Amino acid sequence: MNAPAEIKISRSKQVSDYAAGALTREFPAAILVAAKVALIDVMGCAIGAWDDECVRPVRRVVEGWGARGEAQVFLGGRTAPAFAALANGTMAHAMDYDDSHQMGAGHISCVCGTAALAVAGQLGSSEKDMLAAYITGFEVMARLAGGGPPGVGRSLHRRGLHPTSVFGRVGAAVVASVLMRLTPQQTEYAVGAATTTAGGLVGSFGTHSKPFHGGKAAMDGILAAELAREGFQASTKLLELEKGLLDAFIQDRKVEVPPMDFSYWELKRNGFKPYASCRATHASIQTSRKLAAAVGGRKITRVHAKVHPNVVVVANQLNPQTPLEHKFSVRYCMAMGLTGYRLVASDFTDKLMQDAKLKEIAAVTEVEVVPEQPQYEAHLDVYVEGEAKPLHADTNIVLGHADNPMSEDEVWGKFDGLVTPVLGADKAHALYDLLKHFEMPGNLKKIVSLVAK
Repeated sequence: MNAPAEIKISRSKQVSDYAAGALTREFPAAILVAAKVALIDVMGCAIGAWDDECVRPVRRVVEGWGARGEAQVFLGGRTAPAFAALANGTMAHAMDYDDSHQMGAGHISCVCGTAALAVAGQLGSSEKDMLAAYITGFEVMARLAGGGPPGVGRSLHRRGLHPTSVFGRVGAAVVASVLMRLTPQQTEYAVGAATTTAGGLVGSFGTHSKPFHGGKAAMDGILAAELAREGFQASTKLLELEKGLLDAFIQDRKVEVPPMDFSYWELKRNGFKPYASCRATHASIQTSRKLAAAVGGRKITRVHAKVHPNVVVVANQLNPQTPLEHKFSVRYCMAMGLTGYRLVASDFTDKLMQDAKLKEIAAVTEVEVVPEQPQYEAHLDVYVEGEAKPLHADTNIVLGHADNPMSEDEVWGKFDGLVTPVLGADKAHALYDLLKHFEMPGNLKKIVSLVAK
């Protein structure tokens, strides 16, 4: 007798089954800590950007809709959860300073974190449930869009698509489905409805549309879950490897798709940004800053940088005309590092356009792509006038990578620099402490009250 054929479980069903266990799942202490650090980071980035140029139009539109709801817009009023997530998700990604998954899945917390806060605020969910929903959405989105250089996220990048936007919708739909306590079937429909809206173009990088990708993904994921709760039906086949989203977006199928294996934690591979620019620039920035003192203001005649391949895909602006475009120019970011900028949020202002030295250094900078070089490495030679030999520096594992994490003091320093100018020192300290101990009953309401208008 032949053995029975193996029953294949669809990817959509694997996602919905994982989501169904979220509220009863026991999370390791280290994962809860990682989730809380991510929430500290994403709220700090959002509050620091609450009045950024790219955020103000979104806030005005959301306020103009006048929708009823209990979800809090940071430094604003209350509205429907999908609209709060649109505003807050845009804020969180506005400075390109928020966390970034090191395996290529994009900026997960600006979507899943703001979606979780919005839906939890609307429903009055417990802190424990909100953390569970956020972690679950993170784990799903990281698997769908991860895989490293040959995987899904990087393959989408190379084809001009932004994984934060493409799979952020699914992550947010999972977050909302968990908090709304949808059935597995409803969750599958929510995932299908979210997936069919997927999009977001790399061509938008350096404009207001990139942070909008985060907010719109959070909004659409919540909307998809709300529709499913009310009986909306959608395809449950869009996550399959044939005739689904990947076939549509990666038509040559040159991609390694990670399995939906939930036996490990992707949250351990989250990365945080010490610099307020595209993650692809960070290794080069760190390397250039190592040489700033040695350069000492002398004239730079040539810069030669060895970088990972994704740099020229997402951070190759050659002639940036705005502070936001500077964040996506590896040449200008290195020039900033070599001339003493810290590349924190307050450095990216209109003054960059008046700094002639940056343009001068960028013009003599060569970027060599090394195909097998990891994204967390960079190597730099800087030639200065009067010196025959170049100044040299290497970065083997960039700060903020899971294998070279930011310290607690560095996490606080970043949060302090973003939040204190907006809320004041006392509220910034209070908010940090509440987020650090997020799981304590009542802390979510206290957090909301601190970031209310």
